[in-house]
Amino acid sequence: MSPLRLLEALYSARKCGFWLLLWLSCFGLPGQAQPFHFKHRGVRRVNLPFALQRNLIIVAVELNGKGPYNFLLDTGVSVSLITDPALRSELKLRVGHPFRVAGAGNEAPLEAFQTDSVRVVLPGIVSPNTQFLVLSEDVLNLSGFVGMPIHGILGSDLFYSFTVVIHPGDATLTFHDPARFRLPRSRRWASLPLDLEGNKAYLTTRVALTDSLTLPLRLVLDTGAGHALSVETSSDPRLRLPATRVRTQLGRGLNGFINGYIGRVPALELGRYRLSSLITSFPDSSDVAMRASVPRNGNIGFEVLKRFDVIIDYTHNRLLLRPNELFHDPFEQDMCGFELLAAGGDLRRYLVTKVEPGSPADLAGIRPDEEIVAINQLPSAIFNLTQISRIFHSGDGRLVLLFLRRPDGTLYTTMVRLKRQI
Repeated sequence: MSPLRLLEALYSARKCGFWLLLWLSCFGLPGQAQPFHFKHRGVRRVNLPFALQRNLIIVAVELNGKGPYNFLLDTGVSVSLITDPALRSELKLRVGHPFRVAGAGNEAPLEAFQTDSVRVVLPGIVSPNTQFLVLSEDVLNLSGFVGMPIHGILGSDLFYSFTVVIHPGDATLTFHDPARFRLPRSRRWASLPLDLEGNKAYLTTRVALTDSLTLPLRLVLDTGAGHALSVETSSDPRLRLPATRVRTQLGRGLNGFINGYIGRVPALELGRYRLSSLITSFPDSSDVAMRASVPRNGNIGFEVLKRFDVIIDYTHNRLLLRPNELFHDPFEQDMCGFELLAAGGDLRRYLVTKVEPGSPADLAGIRPDEEIVAINQLPSAIFNLTQISRIFHSGDGRLVLLFLRRPDGTLYTTMVRLKRQI
């Protein structure tokens, strides 16, 4: 995203990557301002909990004295977004000139509004006048994807203001005064340089694309990406799709669906650490790479980052990583072949939105628009979407008993045998 010409907000969620690509022409950005600060003088750090759902960091915030509202914490977004249009009237927001947003996909452009009248409060932290973009429609339906109410996305402003430490194991964040932050002494920490450009952070690291080809790739550091790694093949003529891959929809953009492939790369190097056999998304070049305003080869998401304790230090242009208890967990893709969306007032009704042809779900007779009522004889409502996702991401060859309701109300049971496709 160029602060002089364009705004690009890249947000990833989904089982392997939910892509949001947003461009606004002639939209000024604040540069490397520090709008957030500690509430009380003399404070050097603040701890706060977060919810980790579907590999997304979710924090509770107050806006203009109301809330709490649930926001995703995302280094991949340059300007914070309010995705729930109901907040416009609820918070009595002053909105400026509307923008026609041309994003990924083939549908009509979406309208968004700029507002700079929002006071944001987190425990011990405040920003008196935060700039947001307010979407006119909740086209992303992040609440349905995550399985809990989501009202928007907090972007890079928060990371420019503090040195941020993420502890995935106990789901806590620590915000440090950058001027007083001291590097940890443990030799287990690996330090990688960050390049800050267009209000985003990039790291250049080696990726083994095949057993015989390893290249340094420039990747967006994207805490809002639920996938492990994304590689944009059109960004370098040496980049190729893997021989074993699956064609699929990678997610939904502002103006339609993003298509591409899912495959694996042999390894990703992060300092002295090496992760093997990563599930990787390869979006179609027409949907993603050609729209980027800053050169890059892809992005690195929280499916990788959650395997470390993470220190993001924009002030000193560095990323520090220390392996945690998740470091050796294998990378797995969905083994069922359907996509689910949370619905209902409590977001505990789970609807099938898509079934991959020839997948275990397809062979079991499951069709779009059906509702999962029970899983292995347990009511589906006792699970959240993260727990359900884990069930279908593990156990190659395992049988899962599902009880479903068709759109006409008919109930039926079926057995799905999970199968690793990648």
